[in-house]
Amino acid sequence: MNTVSRPNLTKDLKDFGNVHVQLSTPRLVEKILERKEGILTSTGAVRVMTGKYTGRSPKDKYIVEEPSVKDKIDWGAVNQPLPPSRFLNLYKKMVHYLKDKELFLFKGFAGSDPKYRLPIDVYTEFAWHSLFARQLFIRPDENELKHHEARFTLLFAPNFKADPLEDGLRSETFIIISFEHRLVLIGGTEYAGEMKKSIFTVMNYLLPEQGILSMHCSANVGDQGDVALFFGLSGTGKTTLSTDPRRKLIGDDEHGWSDEGIFNIEGGCYAKCIHLSEEKEPQIFRAIGFGSVLENVVVDPVTRVPDYDDASLTENTRAAYPIEAVKNIVKPSVAGHPSNIIFLTADAFGVLPPVAKLTREQAMYHFLSGYTSKLAGTERGVTTPEATFSACYGAPFLPLSPLRYAEMLGNLIDKHRVEVFLVNTGWIGGEYGVGKRISLPHTRAIVHAILEHRLQGIETVQDPIFGLHIPASVPGVPREILNPKKQWGNEKDYEKKAADLARKFMENFKKFAGIPEEIRKKGGPLIHP
Repeated sequence: MNTVSRPNLTKDLKDFGNVHVQLSTPRLVEKILERKEGILTSTGAVRVMTGKYTGRSPKDKYIVEEPSVKDKIDWGAVNQPLPPSRFLNLYKKMVHYLKDKELFLFKGFAGSDPKYRLPIDVYTEFAWHSLFARQLFIRPDENELKHHEARFTLLFAPNFKADPLEDGLRSETFIIISFEHRLVLIGGTEYAGEMKKSIFTVMNYLLPEQGILSMHCSANVGDQGDVALFFGLSGTGKTTLSTDPRRKLIGDDEHGWSDEGIFNIEGGCYAKCIHLSEEKEPQIFRAIGFGSVLENVVVDPVTRVPDYDDASLTENTRAAYPIEAVKNIVKPSVAGHPSNIIFLTADAFGVLPPVAKLTREQAMYHFLSGYTSKLAGTERGVTTPEATFSACYGAPFLPLSPLRYAEMLGNLIDKHRVEVFLVNTGWIGGEYGVGKRISLPHTRAIVHAILEHRLQGIETVQDPIFGLHIPASVPGVPREILNPKKQWGNEKDYEKKAADLARKFMENFKKFAGIPEEIRKKGGPLIHP
């Protein structure tokens, strides 16, 4: 296969007559209001709407099938291959479309550790997307800006739509990554999260190639330098639990783990804000101010006060703000090696315990499983809770085999003697609609007990179905909620529901060919399929 000559972005864009470079936050806000892209809210944040796409479009994501990466990418439904010729044709059409448009250019970095950071240029058709990039990625200082030379460029044109027949794509929407040309193309969608996750996907390829584990997790650090990682899918509490007034936030979503320790990949936070309140999540609530971006949040037309409880537009309402808006942070966003890892799951079946200590094999099993549950009503067609599994708690963003990331994590856990826990932020006493969700204060008490090493030496009971080691007591948490079976009115009903979920775990795990047998046997459920 002949390689396609690298697009010369400097040459292609030299005739663009109206590119706003590195506008400040106030200038971008002025542009957003002037262009009627959004409205100003009572918090000072800009509220924008993303149209029919209020979330990512994973089925429209592609990686260009280039010689240098062809044998490394884990091709499939997540990483769909795109021929180089189709990529180049679409790129040329997109550049032609953008030539007469007013554009916004943000120059910055992904990766807060200077040794491993990636210089990026982000060209956007909308001013609010440039503000989003400014808040979510790492902003250079004046000296860094003078010497900035992008190693990856992202073009985001929501109003440019692909022709599925002509371009060989599934729909008019596309998110395409070319590692050889170091380009990301996004079109046909206004959802800003595509920018964030595309660059994360890029880092998930580049960092492991340098021997660094990239992770979909949040991280914080205590006064003694003790670092904790929080892995979890959307809705499990990753951002909420890591944004803790007792500890300093390193980052809320994406991190790298090098020989020196942990570093944040981003410069901001992208928090879900459905049902956000100052009482339950004060740091996040107070972080939303001037320069923040509120996506699809319902706002009172007169007072401009956001209604975070209104999900009429989407459950996936979001707030984007710079990490500096959080009062208690580490600056720069780097820290040492973790002493604790917490896997978060929101089990809607009500059968997993609020907390369990994991063995090394269990840690690997649950990391590869990446379990949580979708709730009824949150997606069209979902009428009852559904188990969902996302390898390494971030399958949509992993260009390499999940086994590569899992092996790296296992080696780091062993090397640094990290303790690993599973924390269920979902339901107890019955499944969704019958039981109740574990209270946030109880979950916080569990997390604090873990991080303060108050569960060391506490008696545990092994669950006969999942094999998990459940603490008999946790400071500040009622004993009766720790064992999920005892919370159900009918223990036979519990056993049936738990066995059903255990079988789903085992069925999902069959896809991991080549996994060490000890992880499959000792890490998963104890029941036979």
